[in-house]
Amino acid sequence: MTRAFCLQYVIGFVSLIVMHQKATAQQNDNLKINSIPYTLEWDNQPLSYKIHNDILTVVAGPKTDMFRDPNVTYNTDNAPKLLFTADSNFVFSTSIEHSFSNKWDGGAIVLIQDSLNWVKFCFEKDYTGARRVVSVVTKDISDDCNSVEIKSNKVFYKVAKADNVITLYYSEDNKKWFLVRHLQFNSSRNFKVGFLAQSPTGTKCEVKFSDIKYQIKKIKDPYLGE
Repeated sequence: MTRAFCLQYVIGFVSLIVMHQKATAQQNDNLKINSIPYTLEWDNQPLSYKIHNDILTVVAGPKTDMFRDPNVTYNTDNAPKLLFTADSNFVFSTSIEHSFSNKWDGGAIVLIQDSLNWVKFCFEKDYTGARRVVSVVTKDISDDCNSVEIKSNKVFYKVAKADNVITLYYSEDNKKWFLVRHLQFNSSRNFKVGFLAQSPTGTKCEVKFSDIKYQIKKIKDPYLGE
């Protein structure tokens, strides 16, 4: 083996290490979405993701979910989530879009106090095959609530937190909002809030989040979300 060949081998090996370190750093670095005034971090890595022009695309891998079954037979929290620490009062909205390929495929807004206390507001393919507005409120055990069926692959979601009250809304046009759930959730600290993608029974689910908006405000009318 010549000296020149050895040198090329070493350079190539070092280059591979540097590329791997850069890729790992990109996955773990604090991320920014212009409409959110805080940095975001991953809780559970996705298969891949992209942030471009304030549009977030997340690809969840196989058998990914966030749920604590009331029958205590299925407890998992391995779905990729991109999160930031929210204010005590806020309004957060986004559109959620995916192809509904497999049962339970979904994209969601999540609010997380800890691993046993959280809210998942999900646009999900339900057990009948419908595109469904689903809210899961977990206080040790998940309370799973199926709401309205949506005919398209895209819906708009809004979450408002006013002190210890959380209100969930959906819209089909980003203008006329309908209240889905209005609940009390006591927390000793600010929630981690953000985006989730899941594919509990499939091999992957690609979810696109756009029309992202975050406001630091306390709503006065829960029926209007303003």
